[in-house]
Order: sequence, then C-alpha cells, then structure tokens
Amino acid sequence: MLTAHPCNHCAPQPAPPCSDPMNHLPVESDVPPGSRIAERLAGASFHDSWSIASDATGLSALDHFLLAARRTPRWIEICMRARNLAGGLVGLKNLGTLSALTPGKTAASYRLGDRVGIFTVFENTFDEALIGDDDKHLKVVLGIHRRSEPGSRETTITVTTVVHVKNALGRLYMLPVKPMHRLIAPAVLSSLGERVGAA
Repeated sequence: MLTAHPCNHCAPQPAPPCSDPMNHLPVESDVPPGSRIAERLAGASFHDSWSIASDATGLSALDHFLLAARRTPRWIEICMRARNLAGGLVGLKNLGTLSALTPGKTAASYRLGDRVGIFTVFENTFDEALIGDDDKHLKVVLGIHRRSEPGSRETTITVTTVVHVKNALGRLYMLPVKPMHRLIAPAVLSSLGERVGAA
C-alpha cells in the first residue's frame, strides 16, 4: 500500500510490470459452471478442480492436456509404475503412464473410445474434453475445460477430477490416492503456466 510522502522524488513508486507475466502456478478452484464435467458431480465420492492460466489461447482443451502429459515429471511416472505393480496384485489393471501418448496424433483426431495416455476419451470438443477410466471398482472422469475472455492474451485451463467409487476395493484404493492426487494434479498442470504459445 502506498502512503503520503513529503518528498515526491523519494516516494515509493509502483513496481514495474513483470517482463514475463506467464509464470503462473495452479490454484485449487471451483468446477467450471455450465461445464459438461459439472453434470457428473451427482453422487461423486471425490472431486476437485485445479486451474491455471495459459498463453496458448489457440490450443484446444485436449491440446492442453496432451502438452501437460508430455511434460509429466519423472517422479509421477515412477509413482504410476509403482501403482501398476501394486495394483496388479489385487486385480487392478495396468494403466501405463501419463506420458504414453500416440506419437504424432493431434488432439482434434481423438474420437470417442480412443486411448489418450492412461485414459479413454469420453467427449472431445474445442473448449472441453472428458477423459477417464471405468472399471468394476471405480469410475474416474477428468474434465479439461478452457475459458478465454474476448481480447485476453491468456486462457484459463481447469482440470476437474470426479470419482465414483463402486465397491469396497475402490474405497480402499482411494485412501492413498486422494492425498497423492493433490500433489500430482497441480504438478502435471504446472507446465502450462510456462510460455507455451510457440509450442
């Protein structure tokens, strides 16, 4: 806060604008109102949303997911491999890793039922994509939603995770997953806060 000062020359001046404004971090947020993922909240056992500003205003929602997935931190990939090994012991399927994407496949070419990393495509429009996994233990749906204001140089990307648990094993599985998810979701999303418009 600026206060009165007897000397104009010595008065505190506002800080100059940052030369690189795109250095945003993910923040926990609300589910985007009116979104397709919001329609899947009823009866959910767990849900959360994380948002970040991206300068890649020309990219679709799924484009942003692909970009983030390709930059998945190594420690998350290691966690996924450990999950697959442990899950196999109790009948959970091997999901692979987040960065295991089809080389050269564009976001617009993904259709209903296609695999994208560890997920299956449920819906794919420019402003929102729904991807997830559905087995006998639980159903997980991720909504990747983009919102741009007219004239803005940034797009808000919100990733919402909605989980419906189906049985006791699913509830047991979610016990360690919930706290890990709160570390993994923003860590994956954080790469979108870098300058990616030229990517």
